[in-house]
Amino acid sequence: MADKLLEMKDISKSFSGVKVLKGVNLKVDKGEIHALVGENGAGKSTLMNILSGIYEYGSYEGDVLLEGKKCKFKNIKDSGEKGIVIIHQELALVPYLSIAENLFLGNEQEEKGIINWNKTHTYTEKLLEKVGLHENSHELIKNIGVGKQQLVEIAKALAKEVKLLILDEPTAALNDTDSEHLLNLLLELKEEGMTSIIISHKLKEVTKVADKITVIRDGSTIETLVKGKDAITEDRIIKGMVGRELVDRFPKRIGTIGEVMFEVKNWRAYDPLNEERLVLEDINLYVRKGEVVGIAGLMGAGRTELATSIFGKIYGKNISGQLFKEGKEIHIKNVSDAIERGLAYVTEDRKTAGLILIDDIRHNISLANLKNLSHKGVIDDNKEIHVATSYKEKLNIKCAGILQKVGDLSGGNQQKVVLSKWIYSEPDILILDEPTRGIDVGAKYEIYTIINELAKQGKAIILISSELPEVLGMSDRVYVMNEGKIVGELEQAEASQESVMKCIMQSSKEAK
Repeated sequence: MADKLLEMKDISKSFSGVKVLKGVNLKVDKGEIHALVGENGAGKSTLMNILSGIYEYGSYEGDVLLEGKKCKFKNIKDSGEKGIVIIHQELALVPYLSIAENLFLGNEQEEKGIINWNKTHTYTEKLLEKVGLHENSHELIKNIGVGKQQLVEIAKALAKEVKLLILDEPTAALNDTDSEHLLNLLLELKEEGMTSIIISHKLKEVTKVADKITVIRDGSTIETLVKGKDAITEDRIIKGMVGRELVDRFPKRIGTIGEVMFEVKNWRAYDPLNEERLVLEDINLYVRKGEVVGIAGLMGAGRTELATSIFGKIYGKNISGQLFKEGKEIHIKNVSDAIERGLAYVTEDRKTAGLILIDDIRHNISLANLKNLSHKGVIDDNKEIHVATSYKEKLNIKCAGILQKVGDLSGGNQQKVVLSKWIYSEPDILILDEPTRGIDVGAKYEIYTIINELAKQGKAIILISSELPEVLGMSDRVYVMNEGKIVGELEQAEASQESVMKCIMQSSKEAK
C-alpha cells in the first residue's frame, strides 16, 4: 500500500460571502504525480493557495495533513520549510538577476553572513544539469526563454529539498517541444521519488503523466480517477469538469463570407532592439467580412510580431508596407489610429497588457471606447454601468458584480472581460492572439461561440493560436508562418496538421 504524503480534508473557503470551496477532499501518495483539473473558477488554485500557505490557517475550514501531521501554515515560508513548493503560472523570477542569483534568492549559500559565490554557482550548475538546462549560471533570466525559465523554477524548488512540488499551468506558455521536455522531467523526478501536483487544462498532457486525476467542479470534489484502475479518457474528464458531455469541441459557424474587409500588402518590420534584423518579410494576407482566418506556425514564427506591428506599430522598427480596409488604403501610426480605423487586438498576455487587474470589470470594459461614454470630457457613470452590465450578461461573465476587481476573476472570465472591452470599441477587424490560452475546455467553448457570433455579424477575424487543433477547428482559411514569412495558404478543406507542418518543413529546407 502506498504511503500517504498529503491529505486535505473537508476544505471550505469563502470570499466576500461567496463560497469558492465546499468541503473539498484531496489525497496524494508519496512518489506520484497527481493532476488537479476543473473549469476556471472551480477552485483549483484556491485549494493550492491554502496548501502552500498563501491563504493562512484560520481563513478556511478543514484540515491539511502532511505525513499525518496537521499543518497550520501562516504564510508561504511556513509551507516551504515543510518541503512544499508552488510554481505559479506567472513565474516569480527577477529578470535582471542571474540564474544562480534567482535559484538561491531567499536561500542564499552564505558563510558568516557572506555569500559564497563559488558554492552558489557550483550548486547551480549541478541543479541545472539535473533539470536538463544547458545554460551558464551567470546568464540573466531576461535572456532565456519561458521554457527555460520554467526549468529554473523547478531547479529552485529542488534547491529547497522539496517534498511536494505544485505546478500551476506549467505548460500554458510553452511550445510543444518545451512542454514535452518539462513533462518528461516530471516523470524522471517521479522515478527519483518526487511527489507532484499538476494543475493543467491540457488534458492530453494530464493523461500522459498523471497517476491520479482529481476533478473539481464549482468548488466540490467530483471524483478521483486512478490510472490502471479507471477508464481515463478526455471525454470522461471533460464531463466531470463541466457537468455535461461536449459533443463538439468547436461549435459550428453559420453565416456567409462577404467581400474583402482587410488586406496587408508587402509588410516588413525590423527588430526594435537590432534594426538590422528583419523580423517580418513581405507579408501578404487578407480577411473577408464574416471570415475567421487562422495564422499557424511554430513558436518564434513571427505571428505576434505581425499582429502587434499592424495594430498601431506596438512592435517593430522601420515598418513598411500597406494596409487596406474595404479597398481603401489606411495609415496607422499608433494604437489610437488603429482603434479609430476599426481594428482591435486581443493580446496573448491578458494579465500584463490586456487588463488593469487592480481595477473593476466596469472600467476595464469601457477602457477602449471612453469617447462613447463621455460628453465634453465627462464620463456618464450610469451609461458605463449599463454597458458593463450588458456585456457581463451577454458574455456570461461569472462574477460577484461589475464592481469586482478583474484580478479576482478566473482566467476564462478575465478573457471575456478583454473580449468585452474590444467588442465595445465597435471594431470591424479583430485580431485574436491566443484567445483561449490558460483556460479550460468549457470556457474555450464559450469563447469559440463568441467568435462565431462576431463572424456572423460580419466582423473580419484573424485568429492566432499555438494550439493547431484550435486554428484548424475554428478557421475558414489558414495562413502558415515560418521565420517571419507567410509560407502557405490553406483552404479549410485542405488544412490539416500534416499540411501545415509540410508548409513549415518545406520552407525551412528552401531557406537552407
